[in-house]
Parts: sequence; C-alpha cells; structure tokens
Amino acid sequence: MADRRSPAILLHSPQLGENIGATARVMLNFGLTDLRLIAPRDGWPNPAADTMSAGALEQGVEARVFDTLEAALAGLSFAVATTARPRGIEKPVMDTLQAVEALAAHPGRCGVLFGGEKSGLPNEAVALCDAILTYPVNPGFASLNLAQAVGIFCHQWGAGAGLGGRFAGKNEGVGAPASREDVIGMFEHFEAELDRAGYFYPPEKTPVITNNLRNALIRAQWTEQEVRTFRGAIKALTLGRGKARVKREE
Repeated sequence: MADRRSPAILLHSPQLGENIGATARVMLNFGLTDLRLIAPRDGWPNPAADTMSAGALEQGVEARVFDTLEAALAGLSFAVATTARPRGIEKPVMDTLQAVEALAAHPGRCGVLFGGEKSGLPNEAVALCDAILTYPVNPGFASLNLAQAVGIFCHQWGAGAGLGGRFAGKNEGVGAPASREDVIGMFEHFEAELDRAGYFYPPEKTPVITNNLRNALIRAQWTEQEVRTFRGAIKALTLGRGKARVKREE
C-alpha cells in the first residue's frame, strides 16, 4: 500500500519501460511508493521496467495505470506540474525546496506530475495543477531524462520531508481540501453551463478559454465546502431567480 503522506508521482504518457523502472527505483530510495502511469506507450506491465527497478516494484512501489490524467488525479487535492517552461500561465513557480515545503504543508493527498520523454506536459495537463516546479538547468541544454527529473525531486523530498526530513506539514486549513476529482467535476459543471449559454465563441477557441478558466479557478485552493457552495451557485444561476430555493424545498 502506498504511503499516504508522501506525494504520488504521476508520469504522463511515459514511453520507455526502462524509465518507468528507474523512476520506481529512485522513488523507493527516498521513501515514495505511489506511482501513477497515465497511458504508458508500451503498456503495462513491462519487463524492461522490472529489470530497471532493481526490485522496487516488488518491494514497495505500487504502480497503477490510468487512461486519463483526470482519473490519475483521483484522491489528490494538490498537484504540482514539472516543466522547464513557465508557459505564461498564472501559477506559482517553485524550485524543488519550495515545492517540497508546499507539498509537506498541504493537509490533503498530493502529487507531482512529470511529462513524457518526447514532448513533456501539454498545457491542458498543467492547467489541472496548482503550481509549476522548475529546475535550474543549463538553458543551453535543458533536456533531462525522465527518471533523472523524478530523482531530483525525490532527493529533495527525502531531505526535506521524507526520511529524516527537516520539516513536516501541519493541517492549518479551515476546511478539508477538495479532492481533485471534485474540483474537476466542478469545472465540468461550470463549463457545461457556459457552453449552454453560448459563452464559448468562436468554438475553435474553446480549449484555450477552458484552460484559462481552469488556471484562474484552481488557484483558489478549494475546500470541499467551497466546491459544494460554488456548484450550488451555478445551479441557482441556471435555474433562475427563486427557482433554486423552491427546488431545494420540494
């Protein structure tokens, strides 16, 4: 069973089984065990991953496969996207120490998302995360192997919040953090009503507008109660003045 305090490591469309295995190996080195694979190119299980894991996949790392990022984010309430480019998206940009501090301080389950070997993370994946993690790499040669990138984060986690770490998070929140699936459900509810109202025009701009809305809303760090309240507000607006109260009373 994965450690419920350590963050999950999510690999978005990984290609090589060797990189998945090496990722599992370095995760277990620093006490992380929750590995989530989103649409691995070569399928799963993968013999090449077993070899490169040096036994980590049998000795504690739990690897699970998901068809979509939304499904892989289930159960998490805070996620960090690793990317070499800020992309012009209005999100906090952190180094490894800042990311570990934020993850350790968050009261809910967290995850760190890494892109595939070929092209990294798509913008729509970054839009579903709360912050961006970048490394101070050489701008003239910024290419990192996937498992190496995971290893840099895992080392900082082990030093800062994991095995013998210097600090650990405390639940300072005013309410239980909303799970990522609840936040995504709220987004989809909101976007569906906006679509019904004809907001997405012209249609070809829908993905960009959707990402902009999600990037803006996700910065609020929603609690469970806030999600319920906001969805109630959406419902009231779509039903019309006075009708939402009547419907609740029926």
